[in-house]
Amino acid sequence: MKTIIIIQARMGSSRLPGKVLKELGDTIVLDYDVSRCREIQPIHDVIVATSLLSQDDTIEEWCTKNDVAVFRGSEHDVLSRYYECAKLYNPDHVIRVTSDCPFVDYKFANSIVKHMQQNPVDVARIEGDLPRGLAIEMLSFDALEYIHRNGHEPRHREHVTYYAYEYADQFTSTWISAPVSMRHPQLRITLDTKEDYALCRAIAENFVGDKLISSQQVVDYLLENPEIAKLNAHIQQKPVI
Repeated sequence: MKTIIIIQARMGSSRLPGKVLKELGDTIVLDYDVSRCREIQPIHDVIVATSLLSQDDTIEEWCTKNDVAVFRGSEHDVLSRYYECAKLYNPDHVIRVTSDCPFVDYKFANSIVKHMQQNPVDVARIEGDLPRGLAIEMLSFDALEYIHRNGHEPRHREHVTYYAYEYADQFTSTWISAPVSMRHPQLRITLDTKEDYALCRAIAENFVGDKLISSQQVVDYLLENPEIAKLNAHIQQKPVI
């Protein structure tokens, strides 16, 4: 089973512009994303998918300098960007990661990949609510192609996998149970605002030099240090429209 990981990344975030190249620990956010995704096994490649806008040239430059595969496509039609990128690699399955998840849980992701190998279906679904920013999404390339062909609403083009959840009956799926110790949905370990950035920096500085710190340790750190967790506890996720 050939599996690729596509990380969507761009400089034009409305709430935190340039977030993917911001400093984090002793490196940058995108380096955390790529390094942790490369720990997910077995995979064929990790690709950063960015836009054709000139402001995203710096993302391509970083990828080229650091031997990271990069693809450039539509800024707003993210689904098209993902599909066209994936099509070049002819994979069986695609893992979606967003660049605002510098502490993505690669250990749980390994369990998802293994489960999908043993139970090949269209979409992997997670049972149990994790902190925002830790989970991957995994689907078959056939499912991605179907979504690309049938998802016409703006929400489907912007949010790559949204169609698969909105029309779940059109896809086969398997459920993977999240570790009970990780089920803390009140925690927000993602990067969309300056408050999120403050929290992520606090985590990185506490585990400085360790891009591969386990997500479980990150969760434990926030539970043991509620004053850090409160930094972004009030942030509301932007609604899907």
